[in-house]
Amino acid sequence: MAGVLFTLAVLAFWLYSLFDVITTPEDEVRNVPKALWVLVIILVPVVGGLLWFLLGRPIRGASGGDGGGPLRMPKRPAPPRQDPPKGPEDDPDFLRDLDKRMRGEE
Repeated sequence: MAGVLFTLAVLAFWLYSLFDVITTPEDEVRNVPKALWVLVIILVPVVGGLLWFLLGRPIRGASGGDGGGPLRMPKRPAPPRQDPPKGPEDDPDFLRDLDKRMRGEE
């Protein structure tokens, strides 16, 4: 039973490593080309996967990318700054016109 669980764990790690290498953009792969990483992981499953995670996978914590480190919420751009809406009492033209109308009524 322990042998079956170990085999399943190795298979899961191998598949995860392989899919991770395949889905990583080519320009973010470190040290060797992406195709070579795929071959290393296929030919030497456990060691290749460990090498991928240690030497080939992008370092994403420092660059602000997604994944590779602790889960973080994506940064959203700040909404554009807007001045609070002006009310009629803040509009000098309105106040001037109101003053003229009130003086004309008196």
